[in-house]
Amino acid sequence: MSRITACMSDLKLRHRKALVPFVTAGDPQPDVTVPLLHAMVQAGADMLEIGVPFSDPMADGPVIQAACERALRHHITLHRVLDMVREFRERDDTTPVILMGYLNPVEVWGYADFAKAAAAAGVDGVLTVDMPPEEAAELAGAFRENGIDTIFLLAPTSDSERMRKVGEMASGFLYYVSFKGVTGANRLDVQAVKAKLTELRRHTQLPVGVGFGIRDGASAAQVAQIADAVVVGSVLVNKVAEFADQPAVIPAQVAGIVADLRAAMDAAG
Repeated sequence: MSRITACMSDLKLRHRKALVPFVTAGDPQPDVTVPLLHAMVQAGADMLEIGVPFSDPMADGPVIQAACERALRHHITLHRVLDMVREFRERDDTTPVILMGYLNPVEVWGYADFAKAAAAAGVDGVLTVDMPPEEAAELAGAFRENGIDTIFLLAPTSDSERMRKVGEMASGFLYYVSFKGVTGANRLDVQAVKAKLTELRRHTQLPVGVGFGIRDGASAAQVAQIADAVVVGSVLVNKVAEFADQPAVIPAQVAGIVADLRAAMDAAG
């Protein structure tokens, strides 16, 4: 059983929903990332999503695009991201770690070699934004052979056939994007998301996480009522940017937001 599956199962038994914060590796500088990951876990994160910096992050809005630019100034590569995960694992062998990124660096590395290296570093899941399920069999196979969950995005435009296909190929959980567009926008319609999740659950037994548009405790609590996991990114990355010239305080600043999100989700039941 993967760490992701074990985490989701444990949370279900405790009638809790997963809080999954997202940050970009190496933002604003490399030595901030691992302390930030630990701080978020201590503040109540159940799983961690780490963005792999990329020069053309097409699914991301300006906040995360800027984070990628800051990280790339320090030459943060996919190899260096795995080094960060490996360092995180020296103190935390429990919290699931998910990499979110784009296909090009993985293709350059090679599917099988990357999957083996990621597993050795302690990665539990990979979300490759621009890899459609119709073309993902080889990549998903490499991940499966190395005990890594393959996570796919689904969107409001996903039809029943796409849901079925993704449900068959994915593992760990499914990531539902709450609206059409890029990260960081403020267009969350919880009732529309609820209706789509009802449809999606006809095609899969996997847990479903929801991201995009979750900006505060109130919206996190609303989504926690209908989803199995709440993914929060831009508001955290914004806080990193706010204190980019004071990197030592970033873990505590971001952890404060994570703690508020966790408290709001728990209060909502």
